[in-house]
Amino acid sequence: MTGMAPADAVRLTSPGKLSYPADGITKQQVADYYRTVAPRLLPEVARRALSVVRCPDGIKGQCFFQKHHAQALGDSVHAVPIREKDGAHDDYLYIEDATGLLELVQMNTLELHPWGARIDDLEHPDRLVFDLDPGPGVAWSAMRAGARDVRDRLAGASMAGFLRLSGGKGLHVVVPIAPGPGWDEAKAFCEAIADAMAEQAPDRYVATASKAKRRGVIFIDWLRNARGSTSVASWSLRARAGAGVAMPLHWDELGRTRSGADYTMARALRRAASLRRDPWQGWDEASTQTLAEPG
Repeated sequence: MTGMAPADAVRLTSPGKLSYPADGITKQQVADYYRTVAPRLLPEVARRALSVVRCPDGIKGQCFFQKHHAQALGDSVHAVPIREKDGAHDDYLYIEDATGLLELVQMNTLELHPWGARIDDLEHPDRLVFDLDPGPGVAWSAMRAGARDVRDRLAGASMAGFLRLSGGKGLHVVVPIAPGPGWDEAKAFCEAIADAMAEQAPDRYVATASKAKRRGVIFIDWLRNARGSTSVASWSLRARAGAGVAMPLHWDELGRTRSGADYTMARALRRAASLRRDPWQGWDEASTQTLAEPG
């Protein structure tokens, strides 16, 4: 896996096309952004099956998710056969390096959503994601408190969680684990934590996806941890006005946040240039964590 690709590694067509019309951000600027942050982004997406959001006409046009491989995506965008629910296999897409990343950008990709497992061991996840999704009327201060509550629940199971702004409305708490448990066991662990939070504070949290129950509370979305589900990668752009970025944070930065979309593309580039420490410092050490009974 390599970091930043040379500027001429991938030929970009229509570089002046507006990917984010209201923000004046062109396809060339999107490519330049991803080339710059590739060393930070690739460790989270390389050799993982990806769902990508492509916007051929920018975000003002029709955007769509794509998870299956196609030759047109480029020579450095690879195929991996994955068993579907019906038992048949289909080719999903993955990348290994910055060239593959830029080939996806050439095909108008804006967002990258990796699996929670590597292609080398598809049936054993190595990360979990708790996605805090605010219902109507939820204050951002409640979101900050919710992320800390998830962190504390994990600490009760002797596990460390890492913080990410979603680039949209929410917050993610991401948990590295040692591969071993299957998808069902991993999902059950996350469901147990979400259920415990909803049971203890039903006025603040809900663990079901029902829209009818979401007003004024935070949905602790544990469903991201099912086989085939994905969650947006750190440093990925979001395909929405404002060009928000899913940004990893250190926990001591949480109190200064104002929304899940605090980081625009421009601010993310400034952060990438000035960061002196990895906001997820300790991730590698925590990647040996094993699932335990939630505390």
